[in-house]
Amino acid sequence: MKLSLHHLVYLALFALIASACGSADGDIATSGAPASSTPTEDTAPAEDASEEDKSEEDEPLATDTPLGITLITHDSFALSDETLEAFTNETGIEVEQLASGDAGQMVSEAILTAGNPIGDVMFGIDNTFLQRGLDAGIFSVYESPNLVNVPDEFQLDPTHRVTPIDYGDVCANYWISELDGPPPTSLDDLIDPAYADQFVTENPETSSPGLAFLLATIAKYGDGWEDYWTALRDNGVVITAGWEDAYYGEFIAGGGTRPIVTSYASSPPAEVIFADPPVDTAPTGVLLDSCFRQIEFAGVLEGSGNVDAAQQLIDFMLSPTFQEDVPLNMFVFPVIENAQLPDEFVEFAEIAENPLTIDPETIEANRNAWTERWVELVLR
Repeated sequence: MKLSLHHLVYLALFALIASACGSADGDIATSGAPASSTPTEDTAPAEDASEEDKSEEDEPLATDTPLGITLITHDSFALSDETLEAFTNETGIEVEQLASGDAGQMVSEAILTAGNPIGDVMFGIDNTFLQRGLDAGIFSVYESPNLVNVPDEFQLDPTHRVTPIDYGDVCANYWISELDGPPPTSLDDLIDPAYADQFVTENPETSSPGLAFLLATIAKYGDGWEDYWTALRDNGVVITAGWEDAYYGEFIAGGGTRPIVTSYASSPPAEVIFADPPVDTAPTGVLLDSCFRQIEFAGVLEGSGNVDAAQQLIDFMLSPTFQEDVPLNMFVFPVIENAQLPDEFVEFAEIAENPLTIDPETIEANRNAWTERWVELVLR
């Protein structure tokens, strides 16, 4: 199967999303020039000052230099051009976006520059890296008034150092027409011999969805997760370095032979949006029993010289203008309750009612040990 142009666009979008799991020198200019002062009796120039000097002193200084702030993001950040323009038009604040690799790289860089950040706001730290950022003290406290529109389930930091912005579920997906039998309905099905040699997933050390799927199995099976992965290995699971290699390499979508893959709950609507020729139904389904919930946050970086402007950007990220733009750009879901979803998401996206989760503190305390043990079980 050869990839269409639309599939290549979809590949690029989701490769960026998958990378979201894991510099500039000097200070950013942050304010306009000071307002000019009018000479008074105490400050009047000497009588012998030249007319040229007087002219220079009387000339008003420029006061219309726009305020600018820097938004640090992971590489998968994407918005419509007009969205941040709307924020600038509303506030007069210009936003420069600075991509800093995947989420892990972004957080690591912020920790290295803690207290003297290269930007003002960070977007894209998720619940798998959240505790690392909180422990390092890279964020300042800000409670946006727009949080009243965000359900409590997304507000994982009660001290409001970070603000939830979007969420998505990492789940096993299957190509409906290529299964040998009925679709899987549980994680247990993936270790059933009936599904032998059909599943491909990603390495949790190198892939965000791979890590999320590992966390899903730990959340589901507790101490039995090692036995589960041993069974997956024995049932012929294939491991790839990243989402692109899995979805457009081993999976049916890219001409591979495997009909089950670790991807996203938003993959079915994406398959419809980018289908060429167009289709009326999604060719893929979602194994809802396998879904791990990822929540992305934004926060004002401690040491920012533009705190008020940064807080205004956080507020804007919880506005309908921003929230309704993220589904078709980053294939994630808005967190505010009054956001309108695109028709494709309403019709084809599936969201788990009870997604698998692990609290950020537990993830931070165990992530390295879990992934190292996974390597021993699966790759050696």
